[in-house]
Order: sequence, then C-alpha cells, then structure tokens
Amino acid sequence: KHGVAVSSGTTALEVAVAAAEIGPGDEVLISSLTNIATALAVVRSGALPVPVDSEAATWNLDLDLLEGLITPRTRAIIPVHIYGHPVDMDRLSEIAAKHDLVVIEDCAESHGATVRGRLTGSLGQMGCFSFYANKIITTGEGGMVTTNDDALAERLRLLRNLAFTQ
Repeated sequence: KHGVAVSSGTTALEVAVAAAEIGPGDEVLISSLTNIATALAVVRSGALPVPVDSEAATWNLDLDLLEGLITPRTRAIIPVHIYGHPVDMDRLSEIAAKHDLVVIEDCAESHGATVRGRLTGSLGQMGCFSFYANKIITTGEGGMVTTNDDALAERLRLLRNLAFTQ
C-alpha cells in the first residue's frame, strides 16, 4: 500500500527499526548471513542484534532455531531473503505472531521474488529494499520501505525527513 523512498537500503533498515520503536534493551533476531547493514541498523537503535544461523538449502535464517533464541527482550525479527530465495514467511509469521514480534523483511536481494504468489516486502509489517548498483533494480543508490500500515508509513515519512513537522 505504501512505498517510502529513502536514500539507501541501509537507511531503509534504520528507519524501519526506528519506526518499530526498537531501542536500548531490546533484541532483534537477524539472519546470520547478511550485509553488515542489517546488524548495524539494530546496533544504531541501541538494541542488540541476535544472529540466527542459516539453514543448509537456502542459507536463509533457520526457522527451527528461531523460537529457541526468543527472550522476553526480543522485539522483532529481520529475515533476509538472501540471493533471491525468500524465507518461509508463513511459518516465520506464525512464530512472530505467537510472540508478538515485529517482522521487518530485508528484501535488498529479493526484488520481485514471491512466496506462494505474494511479493517479498509485503509479508511483514515492513519490507526494506536497496537500489544500490549491484541490485537487479538499481538507481545507483537509494532504498525504499514498504508497508501496508498507514500509521507506520506516516512515521517512516517523518523519520526520513529529520522528523520535521512544520
């Protein structure tokens, strides 16, 4: 429903984490195989990134390990759809709902990829895209956060613009 343009994929991740109000004392589960930008977005918020080891077939985060890493401080999961292979988002979404966790998809490498006919970037509360020069859709630089949540979209637009309200 909403695509909020930002300056880079890194910025997309950072404003998504900020929009989810993740901060000091929080933990975020992330794919262990990812660009450092995924972890840094969590670190910059003051939260702790918790890497989830990869499964052998797709190198995506191993959903069999996910629940064992959830603690009372866990606030979100950032699955990375690595090399165009989407994470099993149906299963991940069930786990996230069970534990009331925000899902921020890292779609930097999954432009156009689908899960059971649904595009990556539309499966969590937010999806983060990169348009850097090495992506299959590029603008040389740039990024975008997608969401179907009107309130999140408004917050994302505010955060990308230094939170100016006037």
